[in-house]
Amino acid sequence: LVQPRATASGVSNPAPTINAAAVSPKTLKVGSYVAGWYVFNIVFNILNKSCLNVFPAPWFLATFQLCASATFMVVMWMTGIQKRPQVSKELLVALIPVAFWHTVGHVSACVAFSQVAVSFTHVVKSAEPVLSVILSQVLLKEVYPVYVWASLVPIVAGCSLAAVNEVSFAWSGFNNAMISNLGMVMRNIYSKKYLDQFKSLDGINLFALLSIISVFITLPAALFVEGFKGGVYQWGAMADAATANLGGDFVVFMRLIVGSGVFYHLYNQFSYMVLGQGISPVSFSVANVLKRVSVVVSSIIFFANPVSPLNWA
Repeated sequence: LVQPRATASGVSNPAPTINAAAVSPKTLKVGSYVAGWYVFNIVFNILNKSCLNVFPAPWFLATFQLCASATFMVVMWMTGIQKRPQVSKELLVALIPVAFWHTVGHVSACVAFSQVAVSFTHVVKSAEPVLSVILSQVLLKEVYPVYVWASLVPIVAGCSLAAVNEVSFAWSGFNNAMISNLGMVMRNIYSKKYLDQFKSLDGINLFALLSIISVFITLPAALFVEGFKGGVYQWGAMADAATANLGGDFVVFMRLIVGSGVFYHLYNQFSYMVLGQGISPVSFSVANVLKRVSVVVSSIIFFANPVSPLNWA
């Protein structure tokens, strides 16, 4: 800004006024949402892996977490904390494929966490921007300059080197983490598309509707793949074994499961609040990669996973 300044001759000359650079309210809002997203995701990953270590039922856990989100949002709607969305047949039909990719991304990530270390899973999932750039260009017709493509090279190289030298490496875990990348990128792309198309729908309500639809997709699949594997009910015996591993305290076991559900919802709610601020799917994926740095470091510290110098690099 420039303000007039009186001179000896009485003529006013413009003189620059030094003002501190102000941060816009939107930037502060997005920053606070990102911070919440990161913190809640760190807690979720620790609880989720701790639960999977004693209760290796990723399909059950993924289904429970989706149910927790659906329940959380129904309560928010009933209490008026969150405004109810205007749901139409057109909206539901549009969201079914998004919910499918949401389910694929979440379930495959849970399966990967049950097979390999949290840190390794997140290293592989750091390749998400690569798929985001490719699929955004194919599906949304967004054209990215050469330097954006070039910036993907160190991501691919770093993930490849870390995977080759990973102590807990398993192809099943790697493949599921990559499937999760595909599911989450597709979810983000179509979520952004429908947030732009259905203007009355905000990010929180979009995530709520996806969670509710995903429950109906995940539950029958979980029962078939895991709950009644081999025609015999499995989850009861697995819960008993988990309780025994925790010193026979069923309350501790339930705290792990419920805690994973609560923090799953919280980190996803904040991530959709970020997406609802109008950022692109690629920018969202880059923020997701930065989040993974904090998750990887915290999980290595908490679970004391062995890490080679090349993995750190």
